Amino acid sequence: HPTESGFTTDVLALYDWAKARSGNSSILFWGHSLGTGIATNVARKLQEERGVQVDAVVLESSYTNIREAAAHIPISKIYRQFPGFEYLVLDSLALANMFFHSDENVKVLACPLLILHAEDDAVLPLHLGRKLFETARSAYKDKTKVKFITFPEKLGLGHDYISFNPELPTLVK
Repeated sequence: HPTESGFTTDVLALYDWAKARSGNSSILFWGHSLGTGIATNVARKLQEERGVQVDAVVLESSYTNIREAAAHIPISKIYRQFPGFEYLVLDSLALANMFFHSDENVKVLACPLLILHAEDDAVLPLHLGRKLFETARSAYKDKTKVKFITFPEKLGLGHDYISFNPELPTLVK
């Protein structure tokens, strides 16, 4: 069964593998959706346990933590009104040790952080990405290292297609 700890361990192993083969090349973490929680977990773990700061973290279609994300995804809207929603859905994530506390992780990071979110994201609402940005910005000593870029609804990028934007390479640089 996939676990938050297992995801984090896997990405740490991948980081070690890439670092051993990359020479002096920059390594950044790019997480999309659920992967944003994994990316912040690993960046924090490297910083706190190894004293290693990754070169940058890019979060695409991010959220604050998995509980808040699950409470706000549109499919949960019809179930939120029923008794037991929090216990059956939200608490079950905690019981499975699935937290993905990006909001807590970004408070201790010091590497450059870029958050990307489409205004028409129908899976993870824009306000979750904005809230994560505000949390990071208030915690970072160097505010210039934290950026938040939104993509207008008219582009139709939604939850999955920010990477298709031809301006993305320039924005990331």
